[in-house]
Amino acid sequence: MNVKQPREYVLTKGMDSFFTGLYDSAKFVLRFFKEVLRPPYEAKEIIRQCYEVGVNSLPLISLTGFITGLVFTKQSRPSLSEFGATSWLPSLVAIAIIKALAPLVTALIAAGKVGSNIGAEIGSMKVTEQIDAMEVSAINPFKFLVVSRVLATTLMIPVLTFYTGGVAMFGAYLNVHANEATSFITFFEQAFSKITFLDIFASLTKALFYGFTIGIVGCYNGYHATSGTEGVGKAANSSVVISMFLIFVEEILIVQVANAIK
Repeated sequence: MNVKQPREYVLTKGMDSFFTGLYDSAKFVLRFFKEVLRPPYEAKEIIRQCYEVGVNSLPLISLTGFITGLVFTKQSRPSLSEFGATSWLPSLVAIAIIKALAPLVTALIAAGKVGSNIGAEIGSMKVTEQIDAMEVSAINPFKFLVVSRVLATTLMIPVLTFYTGGVAMFGAYLNVHANEATSFITFFEQAFSKITFLDIFASLTKALFYGFTIGIVGCYNGYHATSGTEGVGKAANSSVVISMFLIFVEEILIVQVANAIK
């Protein structure tokens, strides 16, 4: 016979679970910073993970970046044409792509592709007790699995961000050249005339935080996966959803800080 729990009990249990998860997450992050500075360093695994995160993401990142630059430029032209300001289009596109679209689009694509892969991979190792076997074999599974993947995402997301920005700007140039016959050199001179060092630094900072978030969230969910194959699916799904939510929160905070510095 099912007994309906009082509402106060349900709320208390939910709050307990929330704060317990928050504590476990903080402890997981602190352990990462302890392990990342402690030898031995898994250099080969870090390089392999950088390849997995970076090179294997290039086709999807390239297509997404190119379409983003092309479509954004095409949609921005009518609005500027009403004021006779199409000459400002390269600068507008550069500001939008460098300051916002490139890091955000790259992070969201990586959260869906890389974050889910990390959560599913580590989650499957957890439920099949491969992580326990590594501990028995005198291998530090946290350093080998978690530290290498978090470092890889933290290092490669900024690289992919600049690549996305370049591809998006090329897509924007093709659209501008087709309509205004603007030369390649003229387009990029106009585009980067309004870009400051602070804009590039802010984008790099965003990408670093996004990369760390994607890696640590994917590893945490995979490392704490339970309930067999169902738990692996939940770990992969949670990695994507939580990563995207935190990316938007970080976007808001970093933009506020960057605007306050100016």
